[in-house]
Amino acid sequence: MLARYLFLLVISLAQLVAGPSVASTQADLPVTSIIVYKADRKLHLLHENRVIKTYPIGLGFAPKGHKQFEGDGKTPEGRYVIDRRNPNSAFHLSLGISYPNGADRAFAKSKKRSPGGDIFIHGQSRDWKVRYFGGRDWTAGCIAMKDRHIEELFARIKTGTPITIYP
Repeated sequence: MLARYLFLLVISLAQLVAGPSVASTQADLPVTSIIVYKADRKLHLLHENRVIKTYPIGLGFAPKGHKQFEGDGKTPEGRYVIDRRNPNSAFHLSLGISYPNGADRAFAKSKKRSPGGDIFIHGQSRDWKVRYFGGRDWTAGCIAMKDRHIEELFARIKTGTPITIYP
């Protein structure tokens, strides 16, 4: 019993000497940008140039390449911003991505097609029939996460936060 108390005392003193934990410090930092690496299926929250949190993600059902047209199942690539927040999403919570931008619209128009839209970072579906998606890439082009992860993002991400999505 004494050994246990000594162990806890040593750990407590070590934490005091080391200062605040990295986790609690990073949890308090504001998110200044988001980076997504589609190939790695990772979304990173950044404070300035430092990654402060990383999440696993799922993508559109045809994840390779940049989204060009409505219904292509691709997740966009490029620089966008978080342009809206939806607390009443059919996918738990969602953060809107500003796709399509001017270049996306111009390209689709040149091909006489629609670029699509309504691209979000979101949680799982409220519909139990699609909650189990059998694989990682199941959306129509959005970035999907576990509900508990989108809850964290929703609390930390402000409208206007830049997001860069890489292949």
